[in-house]
Amino acid sequence: MVSPFTLPPMGFGPGSQPLPDDRLQYIALPSGMRTYEPHLPRAEDPAALAEALAFLAALAAAADRVATGAAAEEFDLAPLSPEARIVVADALGQGEVSMKLRGKPAILVQESVFAGVWLLAGAAIDRVEIAPAPALALSRAHVPHRPALGPRTARVPGLANAPALLAELTDRSATHPAGGPPHVINLSLLPHTPEDLAWLDTALGEGAVSILSRGYGNCRITATALPRVWKVQFFNSMDTLILDTYEVTALPEVALAADVDLADSAQRLRAVIEAIR
Repeated sequence: MVSPFTLPPMGFGPGSQPLPDDRLQYIALPSGMRTYEPHLPRAEDPAALAEALAFLAALAAAADRVATGAAAEEFDLAPLSPEARIVVADALGQGEVSMKLRGKPAILVQESVFAGVWLLAGAAIDRVEIAPAPALALSRAHVPHRPALGPRTARVPGLANAPALLAELTDRSATHPAGGPPHVINLSLLPHTPEDLAWLDTALGEGAVSILSRGYGNCRITATALPRVWKVQFFNSMDTLILDTYEVTALPEVALAADVDLADSAQRLRAVIEAIR
């Protein structure tokens, strides 16, 4: 007879215990990144195709110049023939940054698949701009759509850090040097209440420019009515807020095309032109 003391004890070891219900849950990481894919448009009319290729070559040359520090350049699309216009639009495609500019006229901005090559559309406006960012996005950014009330904003129960954050943003707005590094306040890492967020939104107001940058998930950028202050929020592919910040800068970097991006766009434009030929 086997002694019971030599048998393994019951209720011990892997798999012997039920799994707890409070398993660790991870926030879904961003996925589905947009990437550049070359597209070769076609036109049956050789004259229209030649016209479109000449226009694209001019854009490539301008991108090279702007990448080396030259001023932004604009190209009117209106003079193109209808078929050439279709070829150009097909070649440029849609990139990951779009903007809405309030004002007269209201303007929709769409970055092409070539970084730093922007398409602007509005009343009597149909053009391409080669620049790190469209000039109107900078000049209109903080024109108040909803005015900033600042410290005059009525205090409400539940406020914690919002008044101190407003004082910091106001000071940085007034003293931020042109071309200086952005000053970032990361709300995701700071203790705050829902009342803080609502109070700051009222105190800072809203400017005339809103931006959506699509890469890993979405980045939503909104100009406040306080100069150089932007609300920048990052969402994952599940549209869950994962980073909530204010940035004090001319324009958040996530919406800018760097010099290296413009130089790369010039090369890729020429590659598309050669492939079409």
